Amino acid sequence: MGNSGDDERGFFSERWLEPPAKDKAPRDKSTDKPHYHGHRDRLRERFVAGGADALPDYELLELLLFRLIPRVDTKPIAKALLARFGTFGEVLGAPVALLQEVKGIGPAVAVDLKVIAAAAQRMARTEVRDREVLSNWTQLLAYCRSAMAFENREHFRILFLDKKNVLIADEVQQVGTVDHTPVYPREVIKRALELSASAVILVHNHPTHPLLITMDHAPTH
Repeated sequence: MGNSGDDERGFFSERWLEPPAKDKAPRDKSTDKPHYHGHRDRLRERFVAGGADALPDYELLELLLFRLIPRVDTKPIAKALLARFGTFGEVLGAPVALLQEVKGIGPAVAVDLKVIAAAAQRMARTEVRDREVLSNWTQLLAYCRSAMAFENREHFRILFLDKKNVLIADEVQQVGTVDHTPVYPREVIKRALELSASAVILVHNHPTHPLLITMDHAPTH
């Protein structure tokens, strides 16, 4: 009996050390929803209603990042990317290593952005092809910038045109160092003859000034 009483006293003394239970009000699950979810819905609705032209660059990039980073507020990341690289096209054109230097962009997201960039470049190439390239310099320059503006070595690129200035082929002939690319006129002419090109556009980038791309138009004859 004595032992039983001691056990009971010990039991009750431990119980009193615990704070009395409080009635818990039912949790409003709607407060668990992150604030940016409504923003995402509104942004999608604006895109559906007005297309890409209805959104500034940072919102279009934000919309793209929704799928790549599903449970994070992507507005600060989109703005940081644009602050680092300049424009929407230049964000997609940036190398994987540089993309990952932006807070919030990991290896998987960086690679996903490059996949999207590759798709955009292919579409741009399709849009340029079969058109009079020399009457669409703005579009052509935008294509070149997205393709090579942020390469970390100089690329010497050649756009081959037919007699109507329509693009036949777009090829990188040489990849050089950070400040030099060798150019071999014989190889340029040889390839132009192989493609029956009437003119070429010679393009190369400057890694030390990534937003600068020089372009020269030279006939093959």
